[in-house]
Amino acid sequence: MTFGGGGHTKAILNLVPEVTVLALDRDPTAISLAQQLAKEYCGRVKPLLGKFSELEALLSNMNIEPGSVDAVLLDAGCSSMQMDEAQRGFSLSKDGPLDMRMDCERYPDMPCAADVVNTLDQQALASILTAYGEERQARRIASAIVEARRVNPITRTQQLASVVAGSFPPAVLYARKDRLQRSAHVATKTFQALRIFVNDELNELHAGLSAARSVLAPGGRLCVITFHSLEDRLVKRYLQGEDLSNLDHFSPRKQGSGKQKLVDANRESGEVYWLPLRRKVITPERDDVNENPRGRSAKLRAALRR
Repeated sequence: MTFGGGGHTKAILNLVPEVTVLALDRDPTAISLAQQLAKEYCGRVKPLLGKFSELEALLSNMNIEPGSVDAVLLDAGCSSMQMDEAQRGFSLSKDGPLDMRMDCERYPDMPCAADVVNTLDQQALASILTAYGEERQARRIASAIVEARRVNPITRTQQLASVVAGSFPPAVLYARKDRLQRSAHVATKTFQALRIFVNDELNELHAGLSAARSVLAPGGRLCVITFHSLEDRLVKRYLQGEDLSNLDHFSPRKQGSGKQKLVDANRESGEVYWLPLRRKVITPERDDVNENPRGRSAKLRAALRR
């Protein structure tokens, strides 16, 4: 969860000869790759086309019972394969249609990123940029988008990137830095926010964690890789036993004893389902980042199903 380009799946297949991998992805392109890999590994890969929220139904259709899976690897967010293809509309550095739908054309009525930027009002756009991009200049950017679309609809990735850049003084266009202290485009957080919103990624992540709890056998292992603070915050709180069903998933954890008392109460009542395998989150070493710069912000959390 998800299969992506199949890198993790290949590593697992090579390390554990007797394993069978259920490869879930909502992207039909990724599932085509999984089907090819299934042929290479004599049926040890079972491709599943669907979202995290559809996993339990897909497994039920395969007669796989709850509590019968040994391990779950949940790799959240966008895959390199999606980022590298300009026509998918995820990357601001490659010009393409402003799409960003991970499901491609599976759901024709599903709004794409262009629909969002051209139809929502300024306040709604600012809220999305704040909530899902943690963008401090959300109002400024939302205003620029609304002004620009009055002239021409915003339909291309680099068109949107230019609109966002145009709302800032030239001196600050690349003033922001990434984790490697490289210049980051001012539209990076805008693209992240739109992608998360279009694909309902945080709710899907929550659904994926809940599905993992259902399908894992007692003693089974859950490993979750996230790539930004919104995802990691949600995973951390879920593994601690917090009830996120009626919670703003993107909101920072408030300081105070209230939530800790809730976690402690859940633990005492036996409602905490996870035993952390590491006290602290695992992050890439310098050599890992040099080899794969896109993984620089990755965080890995691992837990045992009680």
